[in-house]
Amino acid sequence: MGFARTWAVALVGLDGSMVEVEADIGQTLPAFSIVGLPDAALNEARERLRAAARNSGMPLSPRKLTVNLTPATLPKRGSLFDLAIVMSALQAAGDVPETGRTVFLAELGLDGALRPVRGILPAVMAAVRAGHERIVVSAANASEAGLVPGARVEGFACLAEALAAAGADPARLRRPAPAGSAPGGARGGVVPDGGVPAPAPHAAPDLADVAGQADGRLALEIAAAGGHHLLMVGPPGAGKTMLAERLPGLLPDLEDDAAMEVTAIHSLNGAAGRCTALIRRPPFEAPHHTASTAALFGGGAGIPRPGAASRAHRGVLFLDDSSIALTSYVRR
Repeated sequence: MGFARTWAVALVGLDGSMVEVEADIGQTLPAFSIVGLPDAALNEARERLRAAARNSGMPLSPRKLTVNLTPATLPKRGSLFDLAIVMSALQAAGDVPETGRTVFLAELGLDGALRPVRGILPAVMAAVRAGHERIVVSAANASEAGLVPGARVEGFACLAEALAAAGADPARLRRPAPAGSAPGGARGGVVPDGGVPAPAPHAAPDLADVAGQADGRLALEIAAAGGHHLLMVGPPGAGKTMLAERLPGLLPDLEDDAAMEVTAIHSLNGAAGRCTALIRRPPFEAPHHTASTAALFGGGAGIPRPGAASRAHRGVLFLDDSSIALTSYVRR
């Protein structure tokens, strides 16, 4: 039997590291093992990948299949590796020609549909920095992946389409049923996480709407011009929140590098497939006064998520009295 290699990206926060996805097919009893520090979600992918390949018309080899994710010391998390594993396994079996330095980033459904994943923008950025230009993603992630300069992005709706583009025999391939065609209204094909489109952005509050508050307006203008921190002190109802909400309106649009950083953070935090354009306006974050430490600073089990402080990168983080007290307590 054979050996083959494809490429994927492992994310640790915003930092992406290239991962060689190696597949080896042996002559012993049937088995499917994934090694190289996979997490529980990745270990559970084995049956999902077998079903996806079978339902796409190109089943995985019934022999012993060993998949190694290199470097073995780097933890791998999530479903980002699904497509790369299947492509390497089919290449090792001789069903698909070798794809060279192509990077595969997508989750697979049981029917072979390619589903979007979070964090596709920082993953593609890491791949391009490492010299991998051709990136294969799900159709729902194609717009986001295409935001990275230098990336040649190919988006597909299902595994069969990706295999056909890689040179597999089209006569063997089967595509999933269109959405809504299955009995009982079951869905097929690609459905982005979250389903409902993101709400259209509304216009930021304008400082021109504020009557009076000459000292507060001047303080905001100085803070915006010099990039300074600003402390507002006053009784409830004095207008502190009203003024703070209008600070982003004084800031200029983000330049390309800064916009890429901000968009990458929100790609990790938002619903998969939602990010279709660079975020040009400085973000504004105002966490609730009861927000937890993890909500403020980020965290979480498995794949850490950005907190309010990270989401406000290159923008404005507004903390009321209770949030400031919590921040001071954590720093001590």
